[in-house]
Amino acid sequence: MNKKTAFFALAAVAALVAVGGGAWWLGMQQGMGHTTSAPQAVAVQPASADPSLWTIPQGEEATRRHIRESLKAGDVDPVTGRRILNYHDPMVPGKNFEAPAKSPFMDMMLVPRYAGSDAADASSVTVSPRIQQNLGLRTAPVVEGSLVSEVTAVGNVAWDERERVELSSRAMGFVEKLHVKAALDRVAAGAALAELYVPDWVAAQEEYLALARLTGDGTDSLKDAARQRMRQAGMTPAHIQRVVTSGQVQARFTLTAPIAGIVSELMVREGATVMPGMTLMRLQGTRTVWAEGAVPESQAALLQPGARVRTTSPGAPGQTFEGQVQALLPEVDEVTRTIRARVELSNPQGRLVPGMLVSMRLDRPRTAATLLVPSDAVIHTGRRSVVMVAEEGGRFRPVEVTAGLEVGGQTEISAGLQMGQRVVLSGQFLIDSEASLRGLEARLNQEPVPKAQRYTTDAVIDALSGDTVTLTHPPIAALKWPQMQMDFKLPPRAQQPRDLEAGDRLQIEFEMQDGDVPRITSLQRVAPEPRQ
Repeated sequence: MNKKTAFFALAAVAALVAVGGGAWWLGMQQGMGHTTSAPQAVAVQPASADPSLWTIPQGEEATRRHIRESLKAGDVDPVTGRRILNYHDPMVPGKNFEAPAKSPFMDMMLVPRYAGSDAADASSVTVSPRIQQNLGLRTAPVVEGSLVSEVTAVGNVAWDERERVELSSRAMGFVEKLHVKAALDRVAAGAALAELYVPDWVAAQEEYLALARLTGDGTDSLKDAARQRMRQAGMTPAHIQRVVTSGQVQARFTLTAPIAGIVSELMVREGATVMPGMTLMRLQGTRTVWAEGAVPESQAALLQPGARVRTTSPGAPGQTFEGQVQALLPEVDEVTRTIRARVELSNPQGRLVPGMLVSMRLDRPRTAATLLVPSDAVIHTGRRSVVMVAEEGGRFRPVEVTAGLEVGGQTEISAGLQMGQRVVLSGQFLIDSEASLRGLEARLNQEPVPKAQRYTTDAVIDALSGDTVTLTHPPIAALKWPQMQMDFKLPPRAQQPRDLEAGDRLQIEFEMQDGDVPRITSLQRVAPEPRQ
């Protein structure tokens, strides 16, 4: 190879090296350009003034800003002008945090949740108009009015025992004739029932008639005494008057019906001998009857004696019998949980008879005006009643109410609502599901949480680690704890004494937590014990 050829070879190699180096430099510059421009491609867009429109990256950026500015739940964000409710991980609904931090569940920052523009609290949920339309949400206003209700019952007819009369013998005698031959015969008031011969009355009448024929001083007192003996023998005033008027012995006595009705019981027959006090027959008046209906004990409290009753019976089609509640019998059937309502019904034609089935409609007295809502709006959870109140801005809030009587699709509300508010008629549980996903405090089925019991003890700090403190405490009798060393969760820093360190003596108040260490609710530093 000559020198000229070698020179061209070296020049070619140099050109290749230059081209390769240029290509490497250009590739590096382009790679660096891609690297520096990548953040611009995923840069977080400026946040909207409405936090509800933020994306997750925008929420994370807000949380980082809160950490830099030492903001936490309860503070007002100067950028949005709204109060911070809490922080949450959008991937783990239902878990809320008081301070901004990295999510303990995902490799991401927590996202803040703000109160609404009109200071909405954490017990409400917002549903957009489009979703409300898709869900078919219907609302109705809370109105004022009074319910006039009926209590229906089915019962049986029975005789009115206050219309019952018992006829008995006043003296020893004989039944010579019966004008009624069988039980359940109908009789009119004043009708003759039986004729009795009473020998004991003959002597008393003859004595009086003998004295009645005497004249002179002192005979009037004797006549009065003889008349008194006739009364003592059992003669009725009408019978005595017949003896006085006729001047003849009236040995036979006609028993008449004091009321119109039926002969419910007949104890004698013609020719029978009767003794003083012996029952001859019983009469039952039919002017009024009783109907005893079984009323559920939950509705019996709505009835009062005197309430008007309208009754119909298959045995008297097309006829309505008016009456009133006479009494609520003081007895509850343990099987059916019903109370018998005794109703007095007018029975002018005697159409109602014992054993007949009747349907009763008992009027409940009109009550004072109260708040009314559609019954569909009230959710009964077992321990309480809740309605979902619709507020402005598409927000819904569950409210506990005191529900009363329900009649005709309307329910009385005695506490919890105000007139003019609107309540949700359909879709309550869908809204409740949304509230559950967002971890809101008030839910339809949430029961009141009892206040945790708190305990007090002295303690000595052994170690501090973040929001946890290791303490040594003496025995706690209320919890049956011996003296021991254990961890407690510290209260917020604003409630702690400054510069806590190991060896400090404290007096603490704490409460137990399910699945976690006890939480200190308050603490204060105690002066060290004086040295001996």
